Amino acid sequence: MKNNMVGWFEVPVTNMERAIAFYEKVFELKLERHPMGEMDMAWFPWSVEGAGSPGSLIQYKDAYKPSTDGVLVYFTAHSGDLANELSRIEAAGGQVLQGKTQISEDHGYMALFIDSEGNRVALHSRE
Repeated sequence: MKNNMVGWFEVPVTNMERAIAFYEKVFELKLERHPMGEMDMAWFPWSVEGAGSPGSLIQYKDAYKPSTDGVLVYFTAHSGDLANELSRIEAAGGQVLQGKTQISEDHGYMALFIDSEGNRVALHSRE
């Protein structure tokens, strides 16, 4: 297989300003906002050469609703240790559901949180 299975992801939001502030604070990065009429998107930084998938926050009337059910997106902790990103969740307006938990020695660690919009999201790191 040449590419990873996921080609793009979208995280539903109800308040774009709040969601951008949350993700920028937790991950210490800048999102690139792209309003498109009634649809509003904020893209996460991405590279065509790196592993993983690009994606965005999205606000689109009645088409996307934040949820704690359904698909679970795992964000890579670029700090190398998800404890760093996890430590910023609550101050940014989110809620930690499951602290840093070892998956296995081979697969590293994961954690679960609720973002500022009510989505259940996960973190992953090797350390």
